[in-house]
Amino acid sequence: MIMKTLGIINSTAPYGLSNGQESLDLALASANFGQEVTLFFVDDGVFQLLKSQQPSPEQGRHYSKTFPALTFYDIDDIYVCQQSLSERKLEVSDLCIEVTALPPEELNQQLAQLDQLMRF
Repeated sequence: MIMKTLGIINSTAPYGLSNGQESLDLALASANFGQEVTLFFVDDGVFQLLKSQQPSPEQGRHYSKTFPALTFYDIDDIYVCQQSLSERKLEVSDLCIEVTALPPEELNQQLAQLDQLMRF
C-alpha cells in the first residue's frame, strides 16, 4: 500500500486558537501511522516556533515544547517562509527547532509535490 504524503500548513499565531495544537497533534498521529509528513510555517504561523514563548495559563498548553520531538517521529521536513520571518523581523536563529527557510516561490514548489494539504 502506498501512503500519500501530507503537508500541514501552519498560518496562525500560537495560543488564542487551538489551531497550533491541533496541527501538531495531526502531524504526530499521522507520522505514528507511517505517513510521510511535511510541516510548513507561514504568515503568523512562524510565531509558533519562537524559542522565547511563555504563555500564561489562560492561553492554554505550552505545546511548542513538543516541536523538538518531531525528529523522533521522522518529521524532518520543516519549512518556514523566509518572507514571513522577515516581515516579522525574525531570524531562523530565533526558532526553537532546525528548519529550512525558503522564499515563497520555493515553498510553493514544495507544497505542489505533496498529495494532501491541510491548513491550520
